[in-house]
Amino acid sequence: MINNHSKNNHNNKNSQINKNNIPGRPAKSNVTAHNEHSVDTRELALEMLIEINERGAFSHIVLRSVLDKYQYLSKQDRAFMTRLVDGTIEYMLQLDYIIDSFSKTKVRKMKPFIRNLLRMSVYQIKYMDAVPDSAVCNEAVKLAKRHKFAQLSGFVNGVLRNIARNIDSVQFDTLSIRYSMPQWIVDRFVAAYGEKKAEEIFKAFHNKSTISIRTNLTRCTPDELRATLEAEGVTVTAVDELNYAFVISGFDYLNSLESFRNGLFYVQDVSSMMVAEYAKPEHGDHVIDVCAAPGGKSTHIAELLNGSGFVEARDLTDYKVSLIEENIKRHGLSNMGAVCMDATVFDEASVEKADILICDLPCSGLGVLGRKKDIRYKMTEQSLDGLAELQKEILDTVHTYVRKGKKLISVLLAVLMAVTGIIPAAIGTSMPAALARFSKS
Repeated sequence: MINNHSKNNHNNKNSQINKNNIPGRPAKSNVTAHNEHSVDTRELALEMLIEINERGAFSHIVLRSVLDKYQYLSKQDRAFMTRLVDGTIEYMLQLDYIIDSFSKTKVRKMKPFIRNLLRMSVYQIKYMDAVPDSAVCNEAVKLAKRHKFAQLSGFVNGVLRNIARNIDSVQFDTLSIRYSMPQWIVDRFVAAYGEKKAEEIFKAFHNKSTISIRTNLTRCTPDELRATLEAEGVTVTAVDELNYAFVISGFDYLNSLESFRNGLFYVQDVSSMMVAEYAKPEHGDHVIDVCAAPGGKSTHIAELLNGSGFVEARDLTDYKVSLIEENIKRHGLSNMGAVCMDATVFDEASVEKADILICDLPCSGLGVLGRKKDIRYKMTEQSLDGLAELQKEILDTVHTYVRKGKKLISVLLAVLMAVTGIIPAAIGTSMPAALARFSKS
Protein backbone atom coordinates (compact mmCIF):
# COMPACT_ATOMS: atom_id res chain seq x y z
CA MET A 1 0.00 0.00 0.00
CA ILE A 2 1.05 3.65 0.06
CA ASN A 3 3.90 4.65 2.33
CA ASN A 4 3.17 7.37 4.87
CA HIS A 5 4.93 10.71 4.53
CA SER A 6 5.47 13.37 7.17
CA LYS A 7 3.44 16.53 7.01
CA ASN A 8 5.45 19.46 8.33
CA ASN A 9 4.08 22.80 7.07
CA HIS A 10 2.10 21.32 4.19
CA ASN A 11 -0.26 24.21 3.63
CA ASN A 12 -0.17 27.93 3.35
CA LYS A 13 -3.66 29.31 3.79
CA ASN A 14 -3.21 33.05 3.39
CA SER A 15 -4.34 33.51 -0.22
CA GLN A 16 -6.14 31.81 -3.08
CA ILE A 17 -4.56 30.57 -6.28
CA ASN A 18 -4.88 32.54 -9.48
CA LYS A 19 -8.14 31.34 -11.03
CA ASN A 20 -6.96 32.32 -14.51
CA ASN A 21 -4.50 29.43 -14.39
CA ILE A 22 -6.57 26.26 -14.58
CA PRO A 23 -4.47 23.15 -13.88
CA GLY A 24 -4.00 20.92 -16.89
CA ARG A 25 -4.36 23.64 -19.52
CA PRO A 26 -1.25 24.86 -21.34
CA ALA A 27 -0.02 28.18 -20.00
CA LYS A 28 3.19 30.12 -20.11
CA SER A 29 5.20 29.79 -16.94
CA ASN A 30 5.21 32.98 -14.88
CA VAL A 31 7.05 31.81 -11.80
CA THR A 32 8.61 35.12 -10.87
CA ALA A 33 5.21 36.82 -10.82
CA HIS A 34 4.08 34.38 -8.14
CA ASN A 35 7.22 34.19 -6.03
CA GLU A 36 5.86 36.54 -3.39
CA HIS A 37 2.44 34.88 -3.22
CA SER A 38 1.66 32.17 -0.71
CA VAL A 39 -0.21 29.16 -2.07
CA ASP A 40 -2.58 26.73 -0.35
CA THR A 41 -1.34 23.34 -1.54
CA ARG A 42 -4.60 21.62 -0.57
CA GLU A 43 -6.51 24.09 -2.69
CA LEU A 44 -4.20 23.47 -5.63
CA ALA A 45 -4.64 19.72 -5.16
CA LEU A 46 -8.41 20.13 -5.13
CA GLU A 47 -8.32 22.20 -8.33
CA MET A 48 -6.30 19.44 -9.99
CA LEU A 49 -8.66 16.70 -8.83
CA ILE A 50 -11.64 18.57 -10.25
CA GLU A 51 -9.80 19.04 -13.55
CA ILE A 52 -8.98 15.32 -13.70
CA ASN A 53 -12.13 13.74 -12.30
CA GLU A 54 -14.79 16.13 -13.60
CA ARG A 55 -13.30 17.51 -16.83
CA GLY A 56 -11.52 14.42 -18.09
CA ALA A 57 -7.94 15.74 -18.05
CA PHE A 58 -5.08 13.25 -17.67
CA SER A 59 -3.49 13.28 -14.23
CA HIS A 60 0.14 13.25 -15.40
CA ILE A 61 -0.46 16.24 -17.68
CA VAL A 62 -2.28 18.21 -14.98
CA LEU A 63 0.35 17.47 -12.34
CA ARG A 64 3.23 18.32 -14.66
CA SER A 65 1.59 21.61 -15.65
CA VAL A 66 1.02 22.68 -12.06
CA LEU A 67 4.42 21.53 -10.78
CA ASP A 68 6.11 23.39 -13.62
CA LYS A 69 4.15 26.53 -12.82
CA TYR A 70 4.79 26.41 -9.07
CA GLN A 71 8.46 25.48 -9.14
CA TYR A 72 9.15 27.94 -6.33
CA LEU A 73 7.21 25.83 -3.82
CA SER A 74 9.35 23.87 -1.39
CA LYS A 75 10.22 20.27 -2.18
CA GLN A 76 8.10 19.25 0.82
CA ASP A 77 5.02 21.15 -0.39
CA ARG A 78 5.35 19.78 -3.90
CA ALA A 79 5.72 16.24 -2.58
CA PHE A 80 2.66 16.65 -0.33
CA MET A 81 0.57 18.02 -3.20
CA THR A 82 1.69 15.28 -5.60
CA ARG A 83 0.99 12.52 -3.13
CA LEU A 84 -2.42 13.95 -2.27
CA VAL A 85 -3.51 14.08 -5.91
CA ASP A 86 -1.99 10.73 -6.91
CA GLY A 87 -3.23 8.96 -3.80
CA THR A 88 -6.77 10.32 -4.05
CA ILE A 89 -7.00 9.15 -7.66
CA GLU A 90 -5.38 5.80 -6.91
CA TYR A 91 -7.89 4.97 -4.15
CA MET A 92 -10.92 6.86 -5.48
CA LEU A 93 -13.37 3.93 -5.57
CA GLN A 94 -12.38 2.95 -2.05
CA LEU A 95 -12.70 6.55 -0.83
CA ASP A 96 -16.16 6.81 -2.40
CA TYR A 97 -17.16 3.59 -0.65
CA ILE A 98 -16.04 5.02 2.70
CA ILE A 99 -17.87 8.31 2.13
CA ASP A 100 -21.06 6.53 1.05
CA SER A 101 -20.89 4.44 4.23
CA PHE A 102 -21.18 7.59 6.39
CA SER A 103 -23.10 10.08 4.25
CA LYS A 104 -26.83 10.08 3.49
CA THR A 105 -26.02 11.93 0.27
CA LYS A 106 -24.14 9.53 -1.99
CA VAL A 107 -20.97 10.64 -3.72
CA ARG A 108 -22.45 10.51 -7.22
CA LYS A 109 -25.16 13.00 -6.20
CA MET A 110 -22.82 15.51 -4.55
CA LYS A 111 -21.62 18.72 -6.15
CA PRO A 112 -18.27 18.11 -7.92
CA PHE A 113 -16.41 20.46 -5.58
CA ILE A 114 -17.76 18.75 -2.45
CA ARG A 115 -17.18 15.17 -3.57
CA ASN A 116 -13.57 15.86 -4.53
CA LEU A 117 -13.00 17.81 -1.32
CA LEU A 118 -14.29 14.84 0.69
CA ARG A 119 -12.27 12.36 -1.35
CA MET A 120 -8.94 14.08 -0.76
CA SER A 121 -9.80 14.66 2.91
CA VAL A 122 -10.67 11.00 3.51
CA TYR A 123 -7.44 10.00 1.76
CA GLN A 124 -5.51 12.09 4.29
CA ILE A 125 -7.44 10.56 7.20
CA LYS A 126 -6.85 6.99 6.05
CA TYR A 127 -3.43 7.06 4.43
CA MET A 128 -1.49 10.04 5.78
CA ASP A 129 -0.96 9.25 9.44
CA ALA A 130 1.18 12.30 10.15
CA VAL A 131 -1.67 14.63 9.18
CA PRO A 132 -3.91 15.16 12.27
CA ASP A 133 -7.54 14.32 11.57
CA SER A 134 -8.57 17.62 13.16
CA ALA A 135 -6.40 19.54 10.70
CA VAL A 136 -7.92 17.62 7.78
CA CYS A 137 -11.45 18.49 8.92
CA ASN A 138 -10.65 22.13 9.66
CA GLU A 139 -8.92 22.74 6.34
CA ALA A 140 -11.76 21.07 4.43
CA VAL A 141 -14.31 23.35 6.13
CA LYS A 142 -12.20 26.42 5.30
CA LEU A 143 -11.98 25.39 1.65
CA ALA A 144 -15.76 24.84 1.48
CA LYS A 145 -16.41 28.31 2.90
CA ARG A 146 -13.78 29.96 0.71
CA HIS A 147 -15.45 28.57 -2.40
CA LYS A 148 -18.93 29.76 -1.44
CA PHE A 149 -20.13 26.44 -0.04
CA ALA A 150 -20.60 27.77 3.49
CA GLN A 151 -24.08 26.20 3.61
CA LEU A 152 -22.44 22.77 3.17
CA SER A 153 -19.52 23.32 5.54
CA GLY A 154 -21.45 21.70 8.41
CA PHE A 155 -22.15 18.67 6.24
CA VAL A 156 -18.48 18.42 5.27
CA ASN A 157 -17.37 18.74 8.88
CA GLY A 158 -19.88 16.17 10.16
CA VAL A 159 -19.11 13.53 7.54
CA LEU A 160 -15.35 13.86 7.93
CA ARG A 161 -15.36 13.76 11.74
CA ASN A 162 -17.64 10.73 11.71
CA ILE A 163 -15.30 8.99 9.25
CA ALA A 164 -12.24 9.94 11.32
CA ARG A 165 -13.78 8.37 14.44
CA ASN A 166 -14.75 5.14 12.67
CA ILE A 167 -12.23 4.70 9.85
CA ASP A 168 -10.65 1.57 11.36
CA SER A 169 -13.99 -0.24 11.40
CA VAL A 170 -14.54 0.00 7.64
CA GLN A 171 -14.03 -3.33 5.85
CA PHE A 172 -13.45 -3.88 2.14
CA ASP A 173 -14.97 -7.19 1.11
CA THR A 174 -14.37 -7.10 -2.64
CA LEU A 175 -11.24 -6.80 -4.77
CA SER A 176 -12.83 -3.86 -6.58
CA ILE A 177 -13.13 -1.77 -3.40
CA ARG A 178 -9.99 -3.08 -1.70
CA TYR A 179 -7.78 -2.09 -4.66
CA SER A 180 -10.00 0.65 -6.11
CA MET A 181 -10.37 -1.16 -9.41
CA PRO A 182 -13.52 -1.00 -11.58
CA GLN A 183 -15.40 -4.30 -11.37
CA TRP A 184 -15.13 -5.02 -15.10
CA ILE A 185 -11.32 -4.81 -14.88
CA VAL A 186 -11.37 -7.13 -11.86
CA ASP A 187 -13.53 -9.60 -13.78
CA ARG A 188 -11.13 -9.65 -16.73
CA PHE A 189 -8.02 -10.11 -14.61
CA VAL A 190 -9.65 -12.87 -12.56
CA ALA A 191 -10.76 -14.62 -15.75
CA ALA A 192 -7.24 -14.38 -17.19
CA TYR A 193 -5.15 -15.17 -14.08
CA GLY A 194 -7.44 -16.51 -11.36
CA GLU A 195 -8.41 -14.60 -8.21
CA LYS A 196 -5.19 -15.17 -6.26
CA LYS A 197 -2.85 -14.03 -9.04
CA ALA A 198 -5.15 -11.14 -9.96
CA GLU A 199 -4.99 -9.88 -6.37
CA GLU A 200 -1.18 -10.08 -6.42
CA ILE A 201 -1.18 -7.97 -9.59
CA PHE A 202 -3.55 -5.38 -8.09
CA LYS A 203 -1.43 -5.24 -4.94
CA ALA A 204 1.68 -4.65 -7.07
CA PHE A 205 -0.04 -1.75 -8.82
CA HIS A 206 -0.16 -0.01 -5.44
CA ASN A 207 3.55 -0.42 -4.77
CA LYS A 208 5.52 2.78 -4.95
CA SER A 209 6.65 3.24 -8.55
CA THR A 210 10.29 3.92 -9.38
CA ILE A 211 11.82 6.18 -12.00
CA SER A 212 14.18 4.43 -14.38
CA ILE A 213 16.42 6.29 -16.80
CA ARG A 214 18.54 5.49 -19.84
CA THR A 215 21.95 7.07 -20.40
CA ASN A 216 22.25 9.11 -23.60
CA LEU A 217 25.37 7.34 -24.81
CA THR A 218 26.01 9.99 -27.47
CA ARG A 219 26.72 12.52 -24.71
CA CYS A 220 28.22 10.63 -21.79
CA THR A 221 29.12 7.22 -20.41
CA PRO A 222 27.02 5.53 -17.72
CA ASP A 223 29.76 6.18 -15.16
CA GLU A 224 29.90 9.86 -16.09
CA LEU A 225 26.12 10.15 -15.82
CA ARG A 226 26.10 8.48 -12.43
CA ALA A 227 28.79 10.82 -11.12
CA THR A 228 26.93 13.85 -12.48
CA LEU A 229 23.63 12.79 -10.91
CA GLU A 230 25.23 12.07 -7.55
CA ALA A 231 26.87 15.50 -7.65
CA GLU A 232 23.35 16.91 -8.08
CA GLY A 233 22.24 15.09 -4.92
CA VAL A 234 20.36 12.29 -6.70
CA THR A 235 20.31 8.74 -5.36
CA VAL A 236 21.36 6.42 -8.20
CA THR A 237 20.87 2.64 -8.32
CA ALA A 238 22.17 0.40 -11.11
CA VAL A 239 19.81 -1.77 -13.15
CA ASP A 240 21.13 -5.32 -13.48
CA GLU A 241 19.72 -6.00 -16.94
CA LEU A 242 21.29 -2.99 -18.71
CA ASN A 243 24.58 -1.31 -17.84
CA TYR A 244 23.37 2.06 -19.16
CA ALA A 245 20.16 2.11 -17.09
CA PHE A 246 19.62 3.42 -13.56
CA VAL A 247 16.83 3.98 -11.06
CA ILE A 248 16.90 7.48 -9.55
CA SER A 249 15.28 9.03 -6.48
CA GLY A 250 15.77 11.75 -3.89
CA PHE A 251 15.35 14.74 -6.23
CA ASP A 252 12.63 17.39 -6.39
CA TYR A 253 11.56 17.31 -10.04
CA LEU A 254 13.25 16.42 -13.32
CA ASN A 255 13.58 19.93 -14.73
CA SER A 256 15.50 20.95 -11.62
CA LEU A 257 18.32 18.64 -12.77
CA GLU A 258 20.80 20.21 -15.17
CA SER A 259 21.70 16.71 -16.39
CA PHE A 260 18.08 16.20 -17.53
CA ARG A 261 17.84 19.61 -19.19
CA ASN A 262 21.08 18.89 -21.03
CA GLY A 263 19.77 15.59 -22.38
CA LEU A 264 22.21 13.32 -20.57
CA PHE A 265 19.45 10.80 -19.90
CA TYR A 266 15.93 9.80 -20.87
CA VAL A 267 13.22 8.65 -18.45
CA GLN A 268 12.07 5.25 -19.70
CA ASP A 269 10.87 1.92 -18.32
CA VAL A 270 13.41 -0.87 -18.59
CA SER A 271 10.89 -2.97 -20.53
CA SER A 272 10.69 -0.19 -23.10
CA MET A 273 14.49 0.01 -23.35
CA MET A 274 14.52 -3.68 -24.30
CA VAL A 275 12.82 -2.89 -27.62
CA ALA A 276 16.00 -1.29 -28.98
CA GLU A 277 18.00 -4.18 -27.56
CA TYR A 278 15.83 -6.66 -29.47
CA ALA A 279 15.95 -4.51 -32.63
CA LYS A 280 19.78 -4.55 -32.67
CA PRO A 281 20.10 -1.67 -35.17
CA GLU A 282 23.08 -1.89 -37.52
CA HIS A 283 25.16 0.96 -38.90
CA GLY A 284 23.21 2.87 -41.56
CA ASP A 285 19.81 1.29 -40.86
CA HIS A 286 16.66 3.18 -41.82
CA VAL A 287 14.10 2.86 -39.03
CA ILE A 288 10.39 3.74 -39.04
CA ASP A 289 8.42 3.96 -35.78
CA VAL A 290 4.75 4.35 -36.70
CA CYS A 291 3.36 5.17 -33.21
CA ALA A 292 6.39 6.86 -31.71
CA ALA A 293 5.35 9.56 -29.20
CA PRO A 294 6.89 10.66 -26.94
CA GLY A 295 9.92 9.08 -28.61
CA GLY A 296 11.65 6.88 -26.04
CA LYS A 297 12.18 3.86 -28.26
CA SER A 298 13.02 5.97 -31.32
CA THR A 299 15.61 8.13 -29.57
CA HIS A 300 17.16 4.99 -28.06
CA ILE A 301 17.59 3.40 -31.49
CA ALA A 302 18.91 6.67 -32.95
CA GLU A 303 21.51 6.80 -30.18
CA LEU A 304 22.55 3.19 -30.85
CA LEU A 305 23.01 4.08 -34.54
CA ASN A 306 25.66 6.56 -33.36
CA GLY A 307 24.90 9.25 -35.93
CA SER A 308 24.44 6.87 -38.89
CA GLY A 309 21.23 5.89 -40.70
CA PHE A 310 17.96 7.62 -39.91
CA VAL A 311 15.03 7.13 -37.55
CA GLU A 312 11.66 8.38 -38.80
CA ALA A 313 9.36 8.81 -35.79
CA ARG A 314 5.70 9.16 -36.74
CA ASP A 315 2.55 9.85 -34.80
CA LEU A 316 -1.03 10.96 -35.29
CA THR A 317 -1.22 14.55 -34.01
CA ASP A 318 0.85 17.71 -34.07
CA TYR A 319 0.94 17.64 -30.27
CA LYS A 320 2.44 14.15 -30.18
CA VAL A 321 4.94 15.09 -32.88
CA SER A 322 5.95 18.13 -30.81
CA LEU A 323 6.75 15.82 -27.88
CA ILE A 324 9.03 13.77 -30.13
CA GLU A 325 10.69 16.91 -31.52
CA GLU A 326 11.31 18.17 -27.99
CA ASN A 327 13.18 14.96 -27.14
CA ILE A 328 15.13 14.99 -30.39
CA LYS A 329 16.32 18.52 -29.63
CA ARG A 330 17.13 17.83 -25.97
CA HIS A 331 19.14 14.74 -26.90
CA GLY A 332 20.92 16.43 -29.80
CA LEU A 333 20.08 13.75 -32.38
CA SER A 334 20.92 14.60 -35.99
CA ASN A 335 19.85 11.23 -37.43
CA MET A 336 16.20 11.39 -36.35
CA GLY A 337 13.12 13.30 -37.46
CA ALA A 338 9.44 13.50 -36.46
CA VAL A 339 6.53 13.35 -38.90
CA CYS A 340 2.78 13.74 -38.40
CA MET A 341 1.21 10.67 -40.06
CA ASP A 342 -1.78 8.41 -39.44
CA ALA A 343 -0.60 4.80 -39.12
CA THR A 344 -3.95 3.53 -40.42
CA VAL A 345 -3.48 5.35 -43.76
CA PHE A 346 -1.31 3.50 -46.26
CA ASP A 347 1.81 5.35 -47.44
CA GLU A 348 3.08 4.08 -50.79
CA ALA A 349 6.43 5.85 -50.36
CA SER A 350 7.17 3.78 -47.23
CA VAL A 351 6.87 0.35 -48.85
CA GLU A 352 10.04 -1.68 -48.26
CA LYS A 353 11.78 1.44 -46.95
CA ALA A 354 12.58 0.28 -43.40
CA ASP A 355 15.31 -2.02 -42.13
CA ILE A 356 13.52 -1.91 -38.78
CA LEU A 357 9.82 -1.18 -38.37
CA ILE A 358 8.58 -0.44 -34.85
CA CYS A 359 4.84 -0.81 -34.19
CA ASP A 360 4.20 0.27 -30.61
CA LEU A 361 0.50 -0.43 -30.95
CA PRO A 362 -2.02 1.75 -29.10
CA CYS A 363 -3.14 0.00 -25.92
CA SER A 364 -5.32 0.53 -22.87
CA GLY A 365 -2.52 1.16 -20.39
CA LEU A 366 -3.85 -1.57 -18.10
CA GLY A 367 -0.33 -2.87 -17.69
CA VAL A 368 0.91 0.44 -16.26
CA LEU A 369 -1.90 1.19 -13.82
CA GLY A 370 0.67 1.62 -11.09
CA ARG A 371 2.11 4.70 -12.83
CA LYS A 372 -0.94 6.09 -14.62
CA LYS A 373 -3.51 5.83 -11.90
CA ASP A 374 -6.45 7.50 -13.65
CA ILE A 375 -6.49 5.13 -16.66
CA ARG A 376 -8.68 2.63 -14.82
CA TYR A 377 -11.49 5.20 -14.61
CA LYS A 378 -11.19 6.49 -18.19
CA MET A 379 -11.08 3.10 -19.93
CA THR A 380 -14.33 1.24 -20.68
CA GLU A 381 -14.98 -2.31 -21.82
CA GLN A 382 -16.22 -1.01 -25.14
CA SER A 383 -13.14 1.12 -25.81
CA LEU A 384 -10.85 -1.72 -24.75
CA ASP A 385 -12.53 -4.15 -27.14
CA GLY A 386 -12.31 -1.55 -29.92
CA LEU A 387 -8.53 -1.50 -29.59
CA ALA A 388 -8.30 -4.93 -31.17
CA GLU A 389 -9.63 -3.69 -34.50
CA LEU A 390 -7.43 -0.58 -34.41
CA GLN A 391 -4.32 -2.66 -33.74
CA LYS A 392 -5.19 -5.08 -36.53
CA GLU A 393 -5.80 -2.17 -38.91
CA ILE A 394 -2.41 -0.62 -38.15
CA LEU A 395 -0.53 -3.88 -38.71
CA ASP A 396 -2.47 -4.58 -41.89
CA THR A 397 -1.50 -1.12 -43.16
CA VAL A 398 2.18 -0.87 -42.24
CA HIS A 399 3.63 -4.38 -42.45
CA THR A 400 4.77 -3.85 -46.07
CA TYR A 401 6.97 -0.91 -45.02
CA VAL A 402 9.74 -3.26 -43.87
CA ARG A 403 12.17 -4.74 -46.35
CA LYS A 404 12.07 -8.47 -46.97
CA GLY A 405 14.15 -10.34 -44.42
CA LYS A 406 14.39 -7.32 -42.09
CA LYS A 407 12.74 -6.65 -38.71
CA LEU A 408 9.21 -5.76 -37.65
CA ILE A 409 8.84 -5.34 -33.91
CA SER A 410 5.28 -5.17 -32.60
CA VAL A 411 5.11 -3.93 -29.01
CA LEU A 412 2.18 -4.93 -26.82
CA LEU A 413 2.10 -5.58 -23.09
CA ALA A 414 1.71 -9.23 -22.16
CA VAL A 415 -0.73 -8.30 -19.41
CA LEU A 416 -2.94 -6.62 -22.01
CA MET A 417 -2.87 -9.68 -24.26
CA ALA A 418 -3.89 -11.94 -21.40
CA VAL A 419 -6.71 -9.71 -20.21
CA THR A 420 -8.11 -8.85 -23.64
CA GLY A 421 -7.12 -11.72 -25.91
CA ILE A 422 -6.28 -9.06 -28.50
CA ILE A 423 -3.34 -10.84 -30.15
CA PRO A 424 -4.99 -14.21 -30.73
CA ALA A 425 -8.38 -12.76 -31.57
CA ALA A 426 -7.48 -9.95 -33.91
CA ILE A 427 -3.84 -9.25 -34.65
CA GLY A 428 -3.13 -12.92 -35.20
CA THR A 429 -5.26 -12.82 -38.34
CA SER A 430 -2.88 -10.24 -39.81
CA MET A 431 0.35 -11.98 -38.98
CA PRO A 432 0.59 -14.82 -41.53
CA ALA A 433 0.75 -12.43 -44.49
CA ALA A 434 3.04 -10.08 -42.60
CA LEU A 435 5.39 -12.76 -41.34
CA ALA A 436 5.79 -14.24 -44.78
CA ARG A 437 7.65 -11.10 -45.75
CA PHE A 438 10.23 -11.50 -42.99
CA SER A 439 11.55 -14.97 -43.85
CA LYS A 440 14.95 -14.60 -45.47
CA SER A 441 15.13 -15.77 -49.08
